[in-house]
Amino acid sequence: MLREADLRVTRPRVAVLGAVYAHPHADTHSIIRAVRLREPEVSHQAVYDSLHALTAARLVRRIQPSGSVARYESRVGDNHHHVVCRSCGAVADVDCAVGEAPCMTASDGRGYAIDEAEVIYWGLCPGCSTDNSS
Repeated sequence: MLREADLRVTRPRVAVLGAVYAHPHADTHSIIRAVRLREPEVSHQAVYDSLHALTAARLVRRIQPSGSVARYESRVGDNHHHVVCRSCGAVADVDCAVGEAPCMTASDGRGYAIDEAEVIYWGLCPGCSTDNSS
C-alpha cells in the first residue's frame, strides 16, 4: 500500500497503518499506544508525521466530529458516513443511503465542483440508550 502511494516503507508508517486498521476511529493517543506496543522506540512525532503522510496519501481518513478530537480510520474512498453517541462519544460507520458521492446536493454550490458530502448522525448508542431508559 505504501509503495503504491509513493511513500517510503518505514517501520513507523507500517506500525501506524496497522494500528489504524486494528482500531477504527481511534484518536492519536490511542494510535500512539498501539504503535508503541509493537514498536516501543517510535516517537510521538513519528506517529504524527506518519498519520499526516498517510492521510495526505489517502490511505487513512481523518475525521473530527464536532466537540471531539481527530480520529483516524482505514475505510477510505467508499462514501460512508458516521454516527456518534452524544453520551459516550462512540463512533461507528454508517453506509451512505444513496451510494455515490456526494450523496447530497447543495442548495447553492457557489461555483464549487462538489465531490463529497460529510454526514454525521448524532444520537445515543445502544449501551447509552439502555442506560438512560432505566
